Amino acid sequence: MSTPALFLDRDDTLVYDEGYMSRPEQLVLLPGVSEALSRARAAGCKLFLLTNQSGIGRGYYTMADAEACNRRLEQLLFGETGAFDGICIAPERPDEPSRYRKPSPAYVLERMEAHGLRPEDCLVVGDKVSDLACGVAAGVSAALVARGANGRFREDALAYARENGLIAEQTLAAVLAVWLPRFSAANRRRCE
Repeated sequence: MSTPALFLDRDDTLVYDEGYMSRPEQLVLLPGVSEALSRARAAGCKLFLLTNQSGIGRGYYTMADAEACNRRLEQLLFGETGAFDGICIAPERPDEPSRYRKPSPAYVLERMEAHGLRPEDCLVVGDKVSDLACGVAAGVSAALVARGANGRFREDALAYARENGLIAEQTLAAVLAVWLPRFSAANRRRCE
């Protein structure tokens, strides 16, 4: 039985990006995100958060601050009873060597191995080229969402998505409307 999995960027994918967010109260969910992830969970998806947080490497805030923000995100999304299946914070600046900073596929590949996930059942979702390139490098599907603050695609990311035949939709809900139905159909067939 296959298990679908989502690898989700945080800023401008799940929450509005105010830039170098270090306080939990700064996190505000984008419209429809909570409902979309509830549908994904109901379809049996594992949910992973993969976020580049160069503000740590730049000294703007600490790893503990980023972890507090992610705990707040989990509360907003899942209440007190749920959580992501895994969270990876890449704290390095873009000019520093990093194992997990996107576009590195390392975290996606490690989680796939640890959870027995098949590449064809995984999707990386984000608003930047680095998110999409992470998925492509991991050999999984990738999807672009429009930036949360203005509802527009980053031009370089949209060009990358088109060049690579990737999903590009305005919202996470729209991405999942395209991607999730094949798992619902497969699950129905298994139950018949």
